[in-house]
Amino acid sequence: MVELPFLDRFEAGRQLADQLAFHKVPRNAVVLALPRGGLPVGFVVAERLHLPLDVVVARKLGVPWQPELAMGAIAGGMRVLDEALIQELGIDDEAIDAIVKREQAETERREELYRAGRPPLELRGRTVILVDDGIAMGSTMTAAIRYVRSLNPASVIIAVPIGSRQACLRLLKEADDVVCLAAPEPFNAVGQWYRDFHQVSDTEVQNLLTENRVLLGRALVPDETLEPVSVH
Repeated sequence: MVELPFLDRFEAGRQLADQLAFHKVPRNAVVLALPRGGLPVGFVVAERLHLPLDVVVARKLGVPWQPELAMGAIAGGMRVLDEALIQELGIDDEAIDAIVKREQAETERREELYRAGRPPLELRGRTVILVDDGIAMGSTMTAAIRYVRSLNPASVIIAVPIGSRQACLRLLKEADDVVCLAAPEPFNAVGQWYRDFHQVSDTEVQNLLTENRVLLGRALVPDETLEPVSVH
């Protein structure tokens, strides 16, 4: 039984890891967290399941005159657009391209900062657990999963402590499985379901990635003979 609100992202991660323990996650799996808020959650999941942790940087594409309103998202070279909203608001291609260019630059800056020169984890043939602290609309997670899919993993699980029912149902069409501990209604914002929902800093992200490597102690080598994850 999930008790809401969560104390903080680490507590949410512990409960999420307990749920994921019931899945047949192979030893060659990796955890990819969406920074910055997804890192504390993903760190605990990776720690509990003894898996390596990395980031997938996804960025919201805000409407030019109303940045908090998402018209899409990007991750890696993947772009997801809400074509209906764009058409309704009359946003032209030039404005979209300018915002994509700006957010792409920020994506690259963050990936370079967080990895500090280390290459990203190899995803081909591995189970990927995509983690965030919650899902409201699902646009950034959609971009992230489509980008991860382009890298040919064996399967992809989306794992979040909290999410809107509509977004989680939509994401079932994108992932092999969606693990969402709670989907309360009405759902207004992810932060309302946490007592401590402070903004995670770049330094915290870097420290959690470093601590994961220290705790793991060694690189996990993919083993294609392992049993694939079960899909529910």
